[in-house]
Amino acid sequence: MKDAILIWTGAVGAVIAAVCCVTPLLVIALGVVGLAGVTAYLDYVLLPALAVCIGLFSYGLFLRRQAAAGCTPETAETKDLKS
Repeated sequence: MKDAILIWTGAVGAVIAAVCCVTPLLVIALGVVGLAGVTAYLDYVLLPALAVCIGLFSYGLFLRRQAAAGCTPETAETKDLKS
């Protein structure tokens, strides 16, 4: 369940950050609401946000692959105790 939430959060965040990288539309939208001065700092926020969201998505996929392979932390701990 945790992996599905991470995948969903990462995918939605990455899509939002990627759409926001369409700078002309974002500049027009910010200009309409009176925040055109903020446009100089968009890349400082959007590119790291995109990287974090892609990282969440990748980590969620990693957790899903681990669970499918049967390598959950609980089973790894019991295997260590048995040997």
